Amino acid sequence: MSTSHTIFTTDGPIAELTFNRPESRNAMTWAMYDALVDACDAVDADPAVRVLVLRGADDRAFVAGTDISQFRDLRTAEDALAYEARLDRVIDRLERVTKPTIARIRGAAVGGGCVIAIACDLRICGPDARFGVPVARTLGNCLSAANCARLLDLIGPARLKDIMFTARLLDAQEALAAGLATRVVDADALDRVVTETAHTIAANAPLTISATKELVRRLQTHRRIEPSMGHDLITACYTSDDFRSGVDAFLAKRPPVWTGR
Repeated sequence: MSTSHTIFTTDGPIAELTFNRPESRNAMTWAMYDALVDACDAVDADPAVRVLVLRGADDRAFVAGTDISQFRDLRTAEDALAYEARLDRVIDRLERVTKPTIARIRGAAVGGGCVIAIACDLRICGPDARFGVPVARTLGNCLSAANCARLLDLIGPARLKDIMFTARLLDAQEALAAGLATRVVDADALDRVVTETAHTIAANAPLTISATKELVRRLQTHRRIEPSMGHDLITACYTSDDFRSGVDAFLAKRPPVWTGR
């Protein structure tokens, strides 16, 4: 189950997946996304596991997005739609895990990391947690319809537009006030609180918990548009000159120059 950049463990009723690429602030490769799916499958297949915890390998980041070097190969509309469809399948699988999921967050949960976090049931954070999808400043791409809907469900349209338009990150306290963070605790108490919360959930009626989780998922899914209704917007962003120059600028560690083309 573990890979070179992920560590999967179980301890009684608690499973834990650690994103273990600290040299890149746990930026996600496709192998790491695949490992997340494998962890979801393992948790659902093991009746002894009651809760899945996701965390970063160190306290600098939960997950600082997707590895941007993977975007160099995105050139056509088909490439763009395939990328977002693949990511949607991963996040949908995480959302569909029948056991409760907890994101244990220190540092950055941005881009793909923010998307992973919002697909979890609970987000328990240290005081240095930061959330956002700063693509208007970095790459010039956009969220899929499903991931936009997940963020919209949590923080509402005004805050969603605020963070997407400005590309700013929410700190832990603002994320808590917005409904994005579930709890914020002192750094030295975070692991204890996550563990205690996981064991409290694990001790409760599993059918009640799984039914509640699935009912919420179905209600949210019922309100979402068909993925294809966002394809024109994804294509426009990912095939633009701005996106290509944004990726090059990010990897070269220089500011992008936006042209709107």
